[in-house]
Parts: sequence; C-alpha cells; structure tokens
Amino acid sequence: MYVVATPLGNLADLSPRACAQLAAVAVIAAEDTRHSRPLLNHYGIRTPLLALHEHNEAAQTGRLIERLRQGEDVALISDAGTPAISDPGQRLVAAAHAAGVSVVPLPGPCAAVAALSASGLPSARFAFEGFLPARAAARQAALSALLREPRTLIFYEAPHRLLALLDDVATVFGDRPAALAKELTKVHEAVINGDAVGLKAWLLAEPGRERGEFVLIVQGAPQQERPSDDIDALLGRLLAVLPLKQAVTAAVAVSDAPRNRVYRRALALQAAPAQPTLAPAGSRTGNRAHLDDLPGGEESPGSTGRGAR
Repeated sequence: MYVVATPLGNLADLSPRACAQLAAVAVIAAEDTRHSRPLLNHYGIRTPLLALHEHNEAAQTGRLIERLRQGEDVALISDAGTPAISDPGQRLVAAAHAAGVSVVPLPGPCAAVAALSASGLPSARFAFEGFLPARAAARQAALSALLREPRTLIFYEAPHRLLALLDDVATVFGDRPAALAKELTKVHEAVINGDAVGLKAWLLAEPGRERGEFVLIVQGAPQQERPSDDIDALLGRLLAVLPLKQAVTAAVAVSDAPRNRVYRRALALQAAPAQPTLAPAGSRTGNRAHLDDLPGGEESPGSTGRGAR
C-alpha cells in the first residue's frame, strides 16, 4: 500500500514519483473522489477512485485490506497534503501493518511542516496539535494544558472558528510570538508574523481575509530557570561522586539549565575553600589545588574533580 502526499493547492507540487505510482496502482482510496478527480485528470491518471473518509473508513478498511491480501496495490490520498495527518487514513495504515502488508510512504506536501518552515519561529522541536475542539470551553481547556509546553505549537483551524481561536490563544498564552499561514501554495497565500492580537487585527483589516485554510503556529513556553540554590545543591551531590565535566553534563540533563551557567556554578563550587579536617602533621589530606592556580582552569593531572575527602 502506498501513502501518497498530494498538493495543498498548486498542482505542480505533485512529485513525479507520486504521479507514476498513482497511475500504476489498482485503486486509489481518496478522502473525496470529487476533489481528487481534477488532480488526476490534470496528470492523465485514469486509476479508479474509492471514497475513504471519516464516516466510512471503518467499513472500507476491511474491503481494502482484502484487496491488498489478494495482491492488488492500493494508494491512499487525502484532499490535500499527507494522509493521516488530521485527515483520514490512520485506521487503514494501522490495519495494513496488522495484516502484514507493506506500507510505503511517498512524501510530499504537508501544511504543518510548510507553515513551520516559513514562520521564522523555533523549528528544532515542535508539537503538532491539529484541530482543537470546536466548543469554546473544551478548546480553552486544551490550550491551558499546553501552557508550559516548551516546543513550538502547530494548529489547524477552520475559517469560521479562527477568530475565536486567536482570542483564546491571546487569553491563555498572552503576547507570545506567533505566525499565521493562509492558503499555502494558492493564489492568496500569506504568512504573517505577530502575536494573537496582531494576527486577529490583520484578519479583520480587510473583508474576507478570514476565509481560506489556515495554520496557526505559536512559540512554546519560555524555559524556566531553576534557582541557583537548586543547581548548587544538585552539583554538590554530583561533584561528590563524578569528575567536573561528567557532573556538569548530568546536571544539565536533569535540570535543563543552560550548560554555560551550570559549568560556571560547578567551577565556583570546586574553587570554594574545603572544609577543614583533622589530619596527621604533614598530611595533605583535605587540601586541594585552587582552580585559578591551574593553567586554563583545568584539573590537575590525576584529579577526579572531586577534591580529597
């Protein structure tokens, strides 16, 4: 079975590989056959279409799996973008795996990734939330649950609920940086940056701007730094059993604090005077070399970074 991404709007975005595969399979399972037929006609693809949408996916999945077991090749497409990403298809893909059928992705357009790439917001880590609940109370609860999420958030929204979503985002997230991608790859494409209040103002500035397909991207929650006392206590325990560099690495992993900050605190703790201990005359027990006396602040040869105990 082939999972085939199709254009968001611009027909030229269908890859040559996808075009060839759609022409070669026995049947194409499409979210809306009326929507998909113009795309296939544009490329001269005459493969039979079969409707697979949220209302019939359970029933159609069994029929398609049987055809796959009989050796037929099936392609899965949605109205636009990548199937199963806020579109039908996940149930069919899961059933194919369960039946031992090979599932082959043909990658291509995805509105969430396209919008993120053009947003200018942090993209190294992100959370795709798709469509939020339609009812106001449930939508606000879903946003509130994401208040401390540090990853960039990606939402889809219908045009008739977009203004309400922006109101809720402003209430829950305040003036966090955001971006709104409208009608990606189409004639009226736009990617606008601002905050939720500013984006709503842009939509209302001209009649009809709120019409179309939208992706909303909101920057994640800022990282909360742990108090210095917490970092010092953590480092104190780690430095008692680990060399400096390993202690810093472990502290960063546990606290999520910036490495430079943790490293400076570790150096300060190591450079602090050791507690006096009773030792025989002439013994060096309890003494340690001051880091400032070493070249470049490095540990002395053979040091474990823990100090003598």
